[in-house]
Amino acid sequence: MNAPLTGTDSGDATPSSVAAVDYASLAEVQEYSGVDAGNLSKQAFLDGNEPVVLRGLVAHWPELAMDDAALLAYLGEASSDTPMPFYTAQPEAQGRIFYNDTMTGFNFERRTGRLRDCCEWLAAHRQEPDAGTLYVGSTAVDGWLPGFRDSHELELGRSDALCSLWLGNRTRIAAHYDFPRNLACVLAGERRFTLFPPEAALDLHIGPLEHTPSGQPISLVDFANVDSSRFPRFANALQRAMVAELAPGDAIYIPGMWWHHVEAHSTVNLLVNYWWRDSALHFGSPQMALLHAALAIGQLGDEERQSWHPLFEKLVFERDATDWAHLDADRRGVMGVVGEREADALRRQIARQLRL
Repeated sequence: MNAPLTGTDSGDATPSSVAAVDYASLAEVQEYSGVDAGNLSKQAFLDGNEPVVLRGLVAHWPELAMDDAALLAYLGEASSDTPMPFYTAQPEAQGRIFYNDTMTGFNFERRTGRLRDCCEWLAAHRQEPDAGTLYVGSTAVDGWLPGFRDSHELELGRSDALCSLWLGNRTRIAAHYDFPRNLACVLAGERRFTLFPPEAALDLHIGPLEHTPSGQPISLVDFANVDSSRFPRFANALQRAMVAELAPGDAIYIPGMWWHHVEAHSTVNLLVNYWWRDSALHFGSPQMALLHAALAIGQLGDEERQSWHPLFEKLVFERDATDWAHLDADRRGVMGVVGEREADALRRQIARQLRL
């Protein structure tokens, strides 16, 4: 692998500490062509823990035959009038959805409006490179494009998959993870995904867990201007990174908890993705459990904190049913088989305790 960072030659013996990621030096995500969108549930990679690019998976969808103007007009006409959240940012943000300079807030504004209005703004400003950023992220298709999913369904073998749309002009979304598995399909524009396995998290120099742009913690590294003196471990993350360049009609499968940095390169970009999780919703959010553990355990003194380590190892990460053989199966509680009723009761108990 080549050196992961490149900079301009200033004539000094030491290269600049600020440079862009050299994507050409990164490993490429494994690709498949000719996969049938109506037969995805039989593809083993959807249960795997490696990202996969599916070339041309949705090339037959009707939006692929539309130019930008026609696409935006179609989306506007098909959309509901229900207000939805979206982001706007000033031109100086250069499409990067991020914190403000002091990290007390963010460099974008959260707004509410109709999808139709967002489409009209993008249509009016798509020829203006300095128009600023408009970003519609993770918006439920069923709520804002009624009927869209009926003609764009992928055969994933599960009825609980959520479908979301992502629309905007040029954007750079910081590296972050999502708990669910993700199949993202590009309908307009070109996108670059840079992916990192879960174990690379701390090498990405992540920001606060609880003060985030959209819910998940994000990498603080600007991939277009990497400050290697401030973020020295990022070079280690790049040794594990993979990159995928996607065109309209292509799709990418991202396993849960894989970090991904996403760049939308065109003046109009549309992506539709499907989310699903392997565990039932009633088990709750691992992200919330992480936050509470960081608060309740992470703030203890060194000796107290270490005393909890073996319990977490055995109760959470190295679960072994034989450890509970001394209890009848119906008396093992959360260490046994937990159904929806039991999970709801336990979550209510936890909620009561948190209010104390």
